[in-house]
Amino acid sequence: MILVLGASFMSQMQAKELTIGIIGGGQLARMTAIAAYRLGIQIAILDPDSNSPALQIVHKNVIGSLNDVNKLEEITKISDVITLENEFVDAPLLDHLESLGAKVYPTSKTVGLIQDKLTQKRSIDSSGIQVPNFKDVSTPEDILVAGEKYGWPLILKVRRNAYDGRGNDFIKGPEEVSRAWNILGGDKRKLMIESFIKFKKELAAMVVRNTIGETAVYPVVETIQKNHICHIVKAPADINSKAADNASKIAKMAIEAIGGIGVFGVEMFLVENDQIMINEIAPRPHNSGHYTIEACITSQYENHLRAILGYSIGSTMMLQPAAVMVNLLGNREGVSNVSGVSDALRIPGVHVHIYCKKLTRKNRKMGHVTIVGETVEESLDKALKASNLISF
Repeated sequence: MILVLGASFMSQMQAKELTIGIIGGGQLARMTAIAAYRLGIQIAILDPDSNSPALQIVHKNVIGSLNDVNKLEEITKISDVITLENEFVDAPLLDHLESLGAKVYPTSKTVGLIQDKLTQKRSIDSSGIQVPNFKDVSTPEDILVAGEKYGWPLILKVRRNAYDGRGNDFIKGPEEVSRAWNILGGDKRKLMIESFIKFKKELAAMVVRNTIGETAVYPVVETIQKNHICHIVKAPADINSKAADNASKIAKMAIEAIGGIGVFGVEMFLVENDQIMINEIAPRPHNSGHYTIEACITSQYENHLRAILGYSIGSTMMLQPAAVMVNLLGNREGVSNVSGVSDALRIPGVHVHIYCKKLTRKNRKMGHVTIVGETVEESLDKALKASNLISF
């Protein structure tokens, strides 16, 4: 009996450790790592900051730029599968890793269709899915022409590496074109314009699709912005069943159209007559899906891992009728010194997540709180009370 146990133990020791490499080391990678450890999966992180949220808790890391080909090759050598925490790594570099035999999900092709917002809009539009009017612009005059064609106001956007409202500018009319062009650096950066949408609500849905094409959609949620940053997520969204079903269907169609593998955040507008219009797609776990950690049978982070490994997709059903997530945003510049967590934890049912970022700044995402309950209204009240007690 002792010999049998010894052989089994040696076999386990010799088994290859499954490692997923994540490009980017922020809070999304941190929460993915936590989910991975529950499944016995190791995580390796590539990030330029040795004290990033994910690097604080993982044992394998590569310090360097996300677009340094040598660093990308280095993390590939210690990983069985590569995935992304953000869409900032250039798609051709991911294609290079794939040419070396690496499994990269989402694939370089999918990332190439998403990371440039103009290309993303063209991809969605060509699939027959409704999006705002959009146009490539290379001069201020192009914006004026677009204004005459689509009407004012317009949204001027940087096409690459912009998020949380950064890289966007609202143009009320022709007199503001020059200002917006200069603010976003139009002479040096690629820009595009979109029509301003008078939406009824902003919606989002997390879509998960695995390597064999199985797809599932999480409940459609409502997102409420604060200074162009997602502040509150209400699950499920207070919309009629027809609009919810349509939003789920469109979100799924969009991810299938780009061949997505993994978890994707699909941001949408609810417009007049309960029509759904896609705003943007994020090729990764998303802020609007944080609530799934406590509120759903399978979190977006676990399902992302399951999807890129070719495992079956876990249930996306909610455990209780309602949930609310509130982002904890920085309100000053300087070294982070979190306070109020113990007070927040006195609120029944609150779940507090602190990202452990060393520095805080105004509107920087520093953590979040989630309440799961019977109604959205009750959950929102508790979540706001908890969030107001925590500061950085």
